[in-house]
Amino acid sequence: MKILIIDGMGGGIGVQLIGRIKDIVGANAELIALGTNAVATERMVKAGASRGATGENAIAVTAPLGDFILGPIGIVIGNSMMGEITPVMVSAVLRSPGERILLPLQNEHFHLAGLEALPLAKMMDKAAEIFKERFQKYAKEGT
Repeated sequence: MKILIIDGMGGGIGVQLIGRIKDIVGANAELIALGTNAVATERMVKAGASRGATGENAIAVTAPLGDFILGPIGIVIGNSMMGEITPVMVSAVLRSPGERILLPLQNEHFHLAGLEALPLAKMMDKAAEIFKERFQKYAKEGT
């Protein structure tokens, strides 16, 4: 099983996600860090990802292989993260058959109506909780 963590900028969201889910996964899956830049990838690998790759092509090639994709909601919004997320990356993530767990980070340019604005730590905890539930179900079913 392959778990993809996608992040950009400084990789801080990806680092925190890896920290919360690597114990859930254990030896039953591979954590793969996909960064939009080398700094993000390097930080996620240091946080515990099995391996990592960087850039648009790495994300486009690897996204279809993921059983789960985790990251900030910006990974499905073209030109977000100060332009680091390209339309090609978005298309790869959205077309992937893997299950996506996204953190609904909001900023001054867009708002997600109906979602309670939570502190980042609470969002991370919730994402890890959702992942654990879905991962355990997925592993049990063997699909």
